[in-house]
Amino acid sequence: MPKDIEIEIQVNVEKIEPLLEFLTKSGQFVGEKHQVDEYFTPTHRDFLAVRPAVEWLRLRNSDGIFYFNYKNWHLDEQGKSHYCDEYETKIDDTDQLKKILQVLNFQSLVKVDKSRKIYLYQDYEVAIDKVAGLSDFVEIEYKGASPAVDPKMITNEMVKFLKDLGCGEIKRNYSGYPFILLCPDEVQYETL
Repeated sequence: MPKDIEIEIQVNVEKIEPLLEFLTKSGQFVGEKHQVDEYFTPTHRDFLAVRPAVEWLRLRNSDGIFYFNYKNWHLDEQGKSHYCDEYETKIDDTDQLKKILQVLNFQSLVKVDKSRKIYLYQDYEVAIDKVAGLSDFVEIEYKGASPAVDPKMITNEMVKFLKDLGCGEIKRNYSGYPFILLCPDEVQYETL
């Protein structure tokens, strides 16, 4: 799996208990984190001008450790995302970074405040997110080392994993937390 590629799904599940019971017994609990993500867009190329939004520039505060991240989601023929190019680096001075962004004419779009419980199971990182102003979500990210994987096959396996556990109705969004907060009426959920 190339380092700069991310394969993940973000879903709401009808029943979280079967997943939590399974992860407690069969997964490895990594820990809990409080993350505040601030998203930016360049004014000369508004990331929200494209629907659904596929590019995100993020400054993350993860329990006092800061990361700067850019994602560019790839859509399939149905307009659904299964993977993205992702570039991330640790940041020491967020004030200077924000000054640089301001000078370059970037504007802040939205902040996403979430508490995240993280588990590992096989080739997956499973996060249970409580997002302020939204609901609870499950995010599953592929962490495997295989250099050649089919992102759509991997995301289908993730959904099957949740279904096999008995999580009930699964609603997948292809938009991400910032878009849900910014444009809630435009978010389309796929019931799986």
